[in-house]
Amino acid sequence: MVEQVSVFLENTAGRLAELTRVLGDAGINMRALMVADTSEFGVVRIICDMPRRAVQVLDDAGFGASIAEVLAVEVPDRPGGLADVLEALQAEGINVEYAYCFVEPSGDKAVDILRVDEPERARQALERAGVALAEASTLYELD
Repeated sequence: MVEQVSVFLENTAGRLAELTRVLGDAGINMRALMVADTSEFGVVRIICDMPRRAVQVLDDAGFGASIAEVLAVEVPDRPGGLADVLEALQAEGINVEYAYCFVEPSGDKAVDILRVDEPERARQALERAGVALAEASTLYELD
């Protein structure tokens, strides 16, 4: 499991820019960002190099931030890689609540971030299927 920063954010012009500037000014580097929105607000999900520091900095700046634990799955960067992962979870009846992906700087693997309804069962199912889980220490500093 890895730590993801989650932020409720008003859906107004410039608010996402403010959030990213606060993190940038604090020296926090984002690895992945996903925004889900409605007409009034959004949920920003971030994988960054210092998640606990990010929450503190964002809270201090007036953003409502929290930590959520998610699975980070290492997948060969090739067509069908994510489908293989999702099919392994489907076979066990595990629901994926949301997902987003990014490619590692080396370019040979993708990292799929998954929020699932049963994290421990999902981890076990993926291990049985031979799917590698990324360790937090490979994605960010353990702060």
